[in-house]
Amino acid sequence: MTQGTAGHVVRSARRTGLRSGDPWRYRWVVLGVATFTQAASGFFVGGIGALGVHLQSALDLTTAQLGLLVSAAQLAPLAGLLVAGELLDRYSERWVVGIGAGTVGLALCTGSLAPGYAALLTALFVVGMGYSTVQPGGSKSVASWFDASQRGFAMGVRQAGLPLGAALASAVLPFVAVEFGWRATLLAGGFVALLGAGLFMGCHRRPPAPAVPKDEEAPLPLAAQLRARLRMLREPSTVKIMLSGTSLVSVQCGVGILTVLHLHRTASVGAGTAALVLVASQAAGVAGRICLAAWSDRSRSGRCAVVLVCMVAVLAGLTVLMTPAGRSPAVASGVFVWLGFFGFGWYGPWVAYVTEAAPPGRTGFALGLAMSVNQIAIVTVPPVLGLLADLTGSFTPAWALLCLLTAVALAVTARAELRTR
Repeated sequence: MTQGTAGHVVRSARRTGLRSGDPWRYRWVVLGVATFTQAASGFFVGGIGALGVHLQSALDLTTAQLGLLVSAAQLAPLAGLLVAGELLDRYSERWVVGIGAGTVGLALCTGSLAPGYAALLTALFVVGMGYSTVQPGGSKSVASWFDASQRGFAMGVRQAGLPLGAALASAVLPFVAVEFGWRATLLAGGFVALLGAGLFMGCHRRPPAPAVPKDEEAPLPLAAQLRARLRMLREPSTVKIMLSGTSLVSVQCGVGILTVLHLHRTASVGAGTAALVLVASQAAGVAGRICLAAWSDRSRSGRCAVVLVCMVAVLAGLTVLMTPAGRSPAVASGVFVWLGFFGFGWYGPWVAYVTEAAPPGRTGFALGLAMSVNQIAIVTVPPVLGLLADLTGSFTPAWALLCLLTAVALAVTARAELRTR
């Protein structure tokens, strides 16, 4: 069944009613559960930036070592996202996502017993193994329930789960660390992730679509599958997806890990107040993912154009941070909220674009491929930014590097978009 046919089935089913119970209404439950599971699974890792001052003090860490904590949680998905994509094309999202989120919870609970920094890195590596299934699995489950007229908005809401979880973690975990110590923060994150796993497994349902004819269910030979995957890598849409995704996710990592430290050291803001600014930035990211994705549903220029707007806005914000105005507490705080809206908000329309550009029956693989490429940036950027800050004693080189990456990606992506049009 082609993507267009599937969308027609969804719309026809709504028009003809399925009025006895209207099973399509359940899509909002699926969306809510997928969003919560996303937030719950990324809860602890999203709060590492806000815990920066506490972790550095308790474990005697450098900024680069703090960045490695984020990288450890994102290392396994380099390969895990591709594996998860294949599993999602073969098995139900209920089990793939549920088991993955459960692994996140158990790893964090075990990590609360870690004797030191090295053991904590190992626990976070296992967290990344489980989290590999949550991102593409939740996206696929939502995409299957919503047609193109609402898919961007739905993806924006669902992807808002990540900054939402990070915002809640940034607000709660520093207080947990002060009252009970850093180990208690892992235990809290583990319980939240296990709750998300149980809710997803209990509430997930497949959409009420008609059965696919047998001749369309037959799997392609292995050689044909490999050729199809190689063709995807050469598509112009794939180039735009890869470049825009890696540059913007690098900015997202930078904002998440350096906001509190920049405000504390450069703008002389207290650690608690700086953490609240990070919460506001992540809350802006929640709004950005929803609003920008909803805009992409209605934009005549397409979803890629909305992503390009986000890249321009990010460049503007990063430039301000490198000027003397970036040392002002008020200006810097406002810029981080701006970067939260656009530097986190891009993900909603971007993921919707990935699902729509995927070949029929290959949505899981396309999501896994795109997100695994993003993982390269997620793994490498935090420690590199931290090392730059350690070596220079300033955050300006880190922001300059992010500016350069975004500017190059913007130029190449915009050119590819013009050629496509």
